[in-house]
Amino acid sequence: MATKRDYYEVLGVERSASVDDIKKSYRKLAVKFHPDKNPGDAGAEEKFKELGEAYEVLIDENKRSAYDRYGHAAFGAGAGVNRGAGGFHDPFDIFREVFGMGTEGGGGIFDQIFGSGMATRDRSGRQRGSDLRYDLQITLEEAAFGTEKEIEILKHETCASCSGSGAESGSRATACPTCQGRGQVITSRGFFQVSQTCPRCHGTGQVIDRPCRECGGDGRLEKRSRVKLKIPAGIDDGARLRSSRNGEAGIRGGPPGDLYVVMHVREHEIFTREDDDLYCDVPIAFATAALGGEAKVPTLQGQALLKIPPGTQSGTQFRLRGHGVQNMDTRNRGDLRVRVIVEVPTKLNSDQRRKLEEFASSCGDDNSPMHKTFFEKAKDFFR
Repeated sequence: MATKRDYYEVLGVERSASVDDIKKSYRKLAVKFHPDKNPGDAGAEEKFKELGEAYEVLIDENKRSAYDRYGHAAFGAGAGVNRGAGGFHDPFDIFREVFGMGTEGGGGIFDQIFGSGMATRDRSGRQRGSDLRYDLQITLEEAAFGTEKEIEILKHETCASCSGSGAESGSRATACPTCQGRGQVITSRGFFQVSQTCPRCHGTGQVIDRPCRECGGDGRLEKRSRVKLKIPAGIDDGARLRSSRNGEAGIRGGPPGDLYVVMHVREHEIFTREDDDLYCDVPIAFATAALGGEAKVPTLQGQALLKIPPGTQSGTQFRLRGHGVQNMDTRNRGDLRVRVIVEVPTKLNSDQRRKLEEFASSCGDDNSPMHKTFFEKAKDFFR
């Protein structure tokens, strides 16, 4: 089995990296290795999955703390590996197994510290379904203005034949003789007593006389389901949306888990995004830069006119207020920051060339202050 890479190494950040640093690095690498940009590249797809696994851990304060202390052992084998549409695995199962905590409906010390997200069951064997993950690609326009999407996922749904009980009509559930209804079997390993899921009842604590013929006693069947999502305006790349109760159906009629949809904003042909601001480069004619005028600028809302003052230098940045992306919390819009690039003519006819030569000969140092300043600073290099 290949050794897991360090999550900080996967994301290319230091162990002291801030949440913003982690988000920025993940966003950049996810775009680079996304399967849509690397069709048929199994290596890129594997790296994309590896990025998602590392991001899920390091972006969560509690999971990151556990990882910093215990490394990959904090999440057990297979942690972060998607199942079907992308199931999440409980990152603290290893502590429950080693220390025998969190059985019989939870309530162990790690449930208290890290929250009650662990899979739990009640005395009837009902167990909460797993959470699922789905990676959704949207355009920058959809992220900026919001949209509605319908996605299709493969997941376990409650069996209609037994209504999730897992038993044929008239059958009954009894305490599992292997684990005496605890759902766990305990074995000794050196100084430790290790609690593991019962192999007979699979952790439910009960066995059924006559399991349902449709679902085999699980109370669930794998089906394709369609889920409608409302994408809020201003959502950013890497953000997660939680769709309550749209995860896996629970075992033996237990409550369903949740669906977490991770957003991936496609790279735009013109704009790049930084927080709520948008950035773009716009070419302008040499004459417009020298004499001043107006330049047409694209925005997500349509075309706008930018006033260019005389003597504008290539690389000058202008700001169009309110033409960025809406902030999800404040509802205020960011700005569009336009960098103008002065375009030099590539083909000149004889008349244009003659006039430009006359212009060049008539220009003195007063018309080229940047040129004069630079060569004064660099004079030692030209001796």
